[in-house]
Amino acid sequence: MAVNAIDQTRRMLSLVTYLRDRPGARVEEVARAFGISDDELISDLNVLPMCGTSFRGGDLLEIDTDGERIWWRNSEALGSDTAQPLRLAADEATALLVAARAVATLPGLRESDREALQRATAKLETAAGESAGASSRLSVTFESEGGVFADVDRAIAERRRLWIRYYSPARDELTEREVDPIRLFAVGHTYVEAWCRLSEARRTFRLDRVAEIKLLDERSDPPPIEPRDLSAGLVQPAATDPEVVVEVGPGGRWVAEYYPHDSAEELADGGLRITLRTPDPASLRRLALRLGADGRITAPEELARSAREAAREALAAYGADA
Repeated sequence: MAVNAIDQTRRMLSLVTYLRDRPGARVEEVARAFGISDDELISDLNVLPMCGTSFRGGDLLEIDTDGERIWWRNSEALGSDTAQPLRLAADEATALLVAARAVATLPGLRESDREALQRATAKLETAAGESAGASSRLSVTFESEGGVFADVDRAIAERRRLWIRYYSPARDELTEREVDPIRLFAVGHTYVEAWCRLSEARRTFRLDRVAEIKLLDERSDPPPIEPRDLSAGLVQPAATDPEVVVEVGPGGRWVAEYYPHDSAEELADGGLRITLRTPDPASLRRLALRLGADGRITAPEELARSAREAAREALAAYGADA
């Protein structure tokens, strides 16, 4: 079953209470109790140590695992009997109030969540005193991705189909399609994994490339497929994908850090000869344009020629506009 971002947050809050009462709990038993895989549980456990009552020493959750059992080292220090009352500095209270009011205005937020957030904000305003007045003079406006996120999250929660207009940079075109959303996730950017009814296949869509989105009345009904394993990154080329060779100078060495590759051979000028695989070699033309003088595609020859032509066309267009 797909899990959205809000449901994951609720699960992690429940996980804290569950682990506090079960020191040394076994990973497989906890995963089974929450209806998730061992890998998903480990991913949650990697996030929990960044949570706590503050970022001061001893206030963060000291939760670790050896892959078989889970220990919470400072559960007593953070228990209700011994924990210090939470005190917010003026800047912390202001930031929290501004963020809470901004989130409450998001389109697509479930009404029950909006009301709960408003009640919490009212309590925080009372506790903050004069800081609340300062926060009222500040506001935050979310970019379009925020609205897209809210619509996708709502569609997942209500099991509804989505209609989107989506920009594909590889083809430099907008397409319209209906999708059954499966889950939201973030790997650098925020994405939705969905079953695309146009291609009748699983597809991943970057939220900031969604030009328009609508919630449909049709029920979302993706086939029962396992979510993609993202532990090795979003882009995971197959051994059967076409091979592409890119030569970069010293200013283009970053390519080896951002693109999965088979090999990176050092060149005499301090650059690299990078061999990688991709299911869509044409998409690397944009990489060649971005590199400019810092790199070029050398194989396959057809792609190298296409990249050179794209560069000439870009230069010609730039000259015509100048």
